[in-house]
This record gives sequence, structure tokens and C-alpha cells, in this order.
Amino acid sequence: MSEPKKLYRRIANSIAADIQSGRYKPGDRLPPERDLAVQYGVSRPTLREAMIALEILGMIEAKHGLGIIVTKTKPDPLPFSDSEIGAFELIEARRLLEGEVCALAATLITDEQVTELEGLVNQMHHADPERAERADREFHVLIAKISGNGAIASCVENLWDWRYRSPLARNILARAANLGMGARIDEHGDILAALKSRSGNAARQAMHDHLDRVIEHLLNATEIVAVERVRQANSERRQAIARRLKGVTD
Repeated sequence: MSEPKKLYRRIANSIAADIQSGRYKPGDRLPPERDLAVQYGVSRPTLREAMIALEILGMIEAKHGLGIIVTKTKPDPLPFSDSEIGAFELIEARRLLEGEVCALAATLITDEQVTELEGLVNQMHHADPERAERADREFHVLIAKISGNGAIASCVENLWDWRYRSPLARNILARAANLGMGARIDEHGDILAALKSRSGNAARQAMHDHLDRVIEHLLNATEIVAVERVRQANSERRQAIARRLKGVTD
């Protein structure tokens, strides 16, 4: 039995087929993402994942002020397989699992484990991004280990580490890497406060709130890429004009 294609891949394939059939030609603008999400009956994150997959294939490009433009009908070779997992898929899975894990951990956590989690939150402020990210990972994995269930801890570790194994996930997460971690660290503080209260409901909600904001952060990051591209182009144009004017006046 063949494995069903992931939802974002089915949408990407459908839009790619529309482009290859001539429904959308190079230079044409695709409908707005919101309209496409309604058309396919999916969430914004799922639709965005499909758009990024098509962008990686070179078939579309997001242009500030213009929308999503078709660039070519023949896709580049696939840099990922049908089993590829995207960043939004990973965060959605983590939200489902880690919310319940956090609720369970709140009923089992010890004062010593609270202190260890506090140390990891402090390490997230480190100037070295790799050390800060490692502390982030250890924070979530430790909460899973507090559950006392090795299978749960292994699942959380595997979901986290998929971000390094998945080219599509890495592509999306790399776009968000330079947008700052301040708010994310504060959210870990909220999770820790809920765990300290020993309230399962509060801990579940704090984890859900954090991962909901991560999804929104990724949505914003992938929108900003087009804006930054325009800013870079404008900066290069200004520099070129300045060089020409300098040549005239010299």
C-alpha cells in the first residue's frame, strides 16, 4: 500500500499542476494565500508550507506588494522526498504532544527539577545562538523526562531533532533565525511558572500558548523574506545611483 501524501504536498502538487497546465502562466499572480487556504480547506500554516515547497522548486516567488508570482512552469529537481516533514508540521505535532506532557510533568515535578529548568531558561539568554538553542531543546526534553515515560521522552526528542534532518524544516526555520528570541524566552518562563504551580491545566495552556506563538512567528518570518528581498534590492539601487551621481560630479 502506498503512503498517502502529506497535506501540504497534495496542495503543492495541485497548484503545480495548475501552473504546468497553463492555468497560471509565468508572470501571473496566484490568488492570495487567504483565498487559497479557503479554497483547499486548510490552515494558513499548511498553505504556507505548500507555498514554500513551490518556492524551493523555483515555480513561484513572493514579491512585496505584488503577491505570489509564478516564475516558471518546470520545477527544479526535488530537494526533498515525499516523506519530508516541514516546520509547521513539526510544531503542530509538538503542540499536540508536549501540551499533555507538560500537564503530566506539572503533577510530578520536584524542586530540584524546577531549579534545573530555571538554569536552562537562563542559558537561553546566552550570546552564542547554538548554546541558546541547545538549552531550548534541553528544556523541552527535560519536561518530557519528568513524565517518567521513556517512550514520551524519545518522541519529544525525535520531533525536536527532525528540524535538523528535514531540509524543508531547516529552510523555514533558517528564515526565522534572525528575528530574535526574547519573546520565546519569556514564554519558557511562563511554562516554568505553570510547572512550579503544579497545575496541569496551567502547564498545558502555557505550552500550547508558546507553540501557537512559534507558529505565528514562523508565519511572520516567511512573510518578511519577501520584504527583506525588496529592501536589499532598493539598497543596491540606491548605491548604484549614488555611484553614478558621484561619477557625474567628479
